[in-house]
Formats: sequence, C-alpha cells, structure tokens
Amino acid sequence: MEVKIGVQHAQRELTIDTDATAEDISAQLVQALSEEGVLRLTDTKGRQVVVPAAKVAYLEFGSPAVGTVGFR
Repeated sequence: MEVKIGVQHAQRELTIDTDATAEDISAQLVQALSEEGVLRLTDTKGRQVVVPAAKVAYLEFGSPAVGTVGFR
C-alpha cells in the first residue's frame, strides 16, 4: 500500500510503500499522538521512516498504479 505523509512546515510529502494496512497505520498514529512520540513506519524494502507524530499534517492511503507492459 502506498502511504503519503504530509508533514507540517515541509514543502514536500513523504511517500512510502508498505505492507501494513491503513487501519494498522492509523492505530500507530493514534498511539504515537497519545504518547507524544514518533510515527515509525517500515517500507517494503525494510527501510524505516520516523516522523514526530505532532508534526503529521495528514496521511493519504492508496495503492500504487500497476504498470502494464506491452500493448493493451
């Protein structure tokens, strides 16, 4: 699943592909906000993205477009 993270006072959004569901990520954000901690997500290649939860402006969930090869 593709997740776009908007960060306050940042020009660009962060985009990662992850195997987690939208519900899992939302729950992680709610927990991080209640603890005044960080949102920590792992992408499909094992890399981690860490964002201060208080600075998250929005999360956008979607699926990456499947590329086609050849003629339709």
